[in-house]
Amino acid sequence: MSVHAYERHESEAALHIFREIDQSPRMTQRELSSRLGISLGKVNFLINALIKKGFVKVENFRKSSNKREYLYCLTPRGIEEKSRMTYLFLKRKVREYERLEAEIRRLREEVGSEESRQKEVRSDEVRAEGARREEAAADGVLSEQGDRICNAL
Repeated sequence: MSVHAYERHESEAALHIFREIDQSPRMTQRELSSRLGISLGKVNFLINALIKKGFVKVENFRKSSNKREYLYCLTPRGIEEKSRMTYLFLKRKVREYERLEAEIRRLREEVGSEESRQKEVRSDEVRAEGARREEAAADGVLSEQGDRICNAL
């Protein structure tokens, strides 16, 4: 995987974490890992990176019996970064969609051209078969006429 592809993948994973935290701030890293289909270690790494950058704030629940339970909140900078990343993600996906749409159009044209060629070949084969039948029929008629003439003599 190229460096650019790796960074894009990390960026998309971070965006998914932003979105999940925004929706469910009480979600554990294990739940995030399960929901996003990425390893727990990677979730931990990404959340810590977002915390260090000042995009996410983490707090312990004071009233919780489980002191390992955290509340993840997007900071104002985090909200801004999430918006920026969402915009870039959407822009990239629209470009991908447009490329796919153009490729699909080219493939349809190619298939259409191939179907036209196949129809032409079939049409030529039908014409050739028709000509062979006409020729055979004409030979049969001539043969019958020849037989009648010979029988008449």
